[in-house]
Amino acid sequence: MLSTGLSVRGTSLKLLRSHERGVISRISSACDTTTQKLRTLGLTPGRPITLEQRFPRFIVRVGSNRHILDETAVNAIFVRIVDH
Repeated sequence: MLSTGLSVRGTSLKLLRSHERGVISRISSACDTTTQKLRTLGLTPGRPITLEQRFPRFIVRVGSNRHILDETAVNAIFVRIVDH
């Protein structure tokens, strides 16, 4: 059986390719500061998100806003991939 890291509930934002779109399914962080930071940026479950760039920094778009995310934030976001 081939495992790709994808699931029905979602996959890590880190696994998306550039320009791939999804909907935030959950935020999973052991750090309340990270969770609060993401909430302040509008990165909450149910929000559409596009990964615009992976390197040299992760840049995401939520609505009309673009955000540069650090490794901790990227690892905390799980998404459900949507078709273009």
